Amino acid sequence: MNSILVWFRRDLRDNDHTALGEALRRGRRVYCAFVFDREILDRLARAEDRRVEFIRESLVELDLALRARGGAMIVRHGWAGSEIPLLARELRVSAVFVNRDYEPQAKQRDAAVRAALSADGIAFESFKDQAVLDGDEVLTRAGRPYTVFTPYRKAWLKRLTEDDWQPCQSTGGCLAATPGAGGVPSLAAIGFAASDLRSLGFVPGMSGGRQLLAEFQGRMARYRQQRDYPAVKGVSYLSVHLRFGTVSIRQLVARAIAAGALNEGAEGAEGAATWLAELIWRDFYFMILDRFPHVTECAFKPAYDAIAWEQGPQAEQAFAAWTTGCTGYPLVDAAMRQINRTGYMHNRLRMLVASFLTKDLGIDWRQGEAYFACQLNDFDLSANNGGWQWAASTGCDAQPYFRIFNPVTQSERFDPGGRFIRRYLPELAGVPDKFIHAPWRMSWPEQLACGVCIGRDTPPPLVEHDQARLRALQRYAVVKRGEVP
Repeated sequence: MNSILVWFRRDLRDNDHTALGEALRRGRRVYCAFVFDREILDRLARAEDRRVEFIRESLVELDLALRARGGAMIVRHGWAGSEIPLLARELRVSAVFVNRDYEPQAKQRDAAVRAALSADGIAFESFKDQAVLDGDEVLTRAGRPYTVFTPYRKAWLKRLTEDDWQPCQSTGGCLAATPGAGGVPSLAAIGFAASDLRSLGFVPGMSGGRQLLAEFQGRMARYRQQRDYPAVKGVSYLSVHLRFGTVSIRQLVARAIAAGALNEGAEGAEGAATWLAELIWRDFYFMILDRFPHVTECAFKPAYDAIAWEQGPQAEQAFAAWTTGCTGYPLVDAAMRQINRTGYMHNRLRMLVASFLTKDLGIDWRQGEAYFACQLNDFDLSANNGGWQWAASTGCDAQPYFRIFNPVTQSERFDPGGRFIRRYLPELAGVPDKFIHAPWRMSWPEQLACGVCIGRDTPPPLVEHDQARLRALQRYAVVKRGEVP
């Protein structure tokens, strides 16, 4: 091929990039482009959206990297479905290369772009990049997609070869000089404004991903023991970089394998193996979204759409209390204040607050999913949907409906000293450790002694958990009638 346009989307790096590598291998001249897609951006509620700023700052770094190699990033602001075919015609390329996306809306967009390009005699090719294994690479013996994670993980590991996690080489052709590439537009030029991204410690771009990966490398061996404790620096914090592709999933799998993830008994292997399993979960949810797109609107298990969720003014008030961190359960409230303040929430807490909303408050999981979609810096449709359906027991391989997280015992187990609670609920700083997980259990004299009065300084519990659990079992009985919890 004489010239190829590489359309960057959620893959903002110039290394180990499948579409770019293939373009350089097969084309004589390679152009690079990114579209700030109004189909997505016009729906965002806040001008100070951290995700848009993360993308913009990552593009600035990527553009500099491409210019150092003789090319540049062509950046457009408009509707990608029309901007890419138009740009392909302007550049007179013979093909457009992309890395595959599994979201239903993205697949529809790509199909429309493919059709528009085909009408002009321009090829459109997509490549596997954000997943390690996809498509028909991991199937049951009957040739069907897996719907339970453990057998999927075993099949994934059995299917994995060294070629699957080796980096894609970016050699061959050359990046084309692009006179029309005027750099990356400012946030204001695309209708947005600077956020608190940097002040919160987020470092965008490939450099940010490298920094976090280097830091995590030193604690990967302890990952299994520390990953569930939000007050401990035990996880990788790479989710936002994975979401926007400023780090390669193959690189992370390679690091896990190098640390012994496939070698039982090796030093540090337990932590590396646990982390690798989390990366496999990511592939699993991509596969579910790709093969079962109905999950974006409905329960994975159709029978669970019969559940009657709470509605009306009382449910609306309960949802508002949940979103603002005013349920009266300290760890739930601290987690919600974390996401509201920073756009991040620890994974253990994501499970807890989702269970609380769906099981304790009886509110439709789709409301929580939508709220997370607005708040999370690392929002990814597949993982967000999979996580919420897991917690609500409506998804594939989900938490059984009769297993309901107790918010107090979860708090006692995963934030035993109340460090995380006190970080986000400073009003509880004076509460003794023995009451930090359930302040309402303090007597009136004990409340006065620590300066925290229930109903004045902190809300009483929105619901009584044991009673809420019984209501949840009754609610789910429409699905599992006759089954004894």
